[in-house]
Amino acid sequence: MINREDMMELTRRMNVSRTSFTRVAGCYVDEEGEFDGSFNTNFLKLSAPERTKQLKLAKAVVFSETNEKLKQYEFSGQKKKTESMWKLLMGIRQSGLKNDAMLDVFYDVVMEHFQSNMENTPYGIFVFHDRYDVPMKAADKERLWESEEVYEYLICAICPLIGEYEPGEPECGFLFPAYTDRCADLNHINVFQKNGTRAKEELEMKILGVR
Repeated sequence: MINREDMMELTRRMNVSRTSFTRVAGCYVDEEGEFDGSFNTNFLKLSAPERTKQLKLAKAVVFSETNEKLKQYEFSGQKKKTESMWKLLMGIRQSGLKNDAMLDVFYDVVMEHFQSNMENTPYGIFVFHDRYDVPMKAADKERLWESEEVYEYLICAICPLIGEYEPGEPECGFLFPAYTDRCADLNHINVFQKNGTRAKEELEMKILGVR
């Protein structure tokens, strides 16, 4: 089960003044399901309006209804072997989104298996990287300034495109690794699904392999 307070702790920082996002990368897929360009940039080099727009996409995944639209799944030992999605996500995370080759492999997997709930609709795959210095809490739950640990994570949002390369509301996505008890939980992933079932099953089973 996902603790709503853990998710709220993350989303409270997802605004232009507080964010510590390092990079955002992604690719665009046309209505035929074909690759239509990619990008990879330092998050702080974006304009303030663009940062606000991108943060809204990431926040939609984590801020969604916990244990309803955002659910937790486990990567079993078998699913963490070489060539697994878990290994790929760990590599992307550790590279801080700076390894385009690994990102291209991830995009290829998504494009091969993902089908939007909206037929013949172009979509975008957006991936965010962050390192959060998790502050310690005193016994009375008041925050202290000292950092307890660094939670390094990815957020992925898959969004229909409205207009030319403009993302609409995320249809599905994930938070990896899960944020459990204010720590990185490398054995779990939190999967988001806005509505419907087809895209959800494709994301969980065919792309992430956690169902």
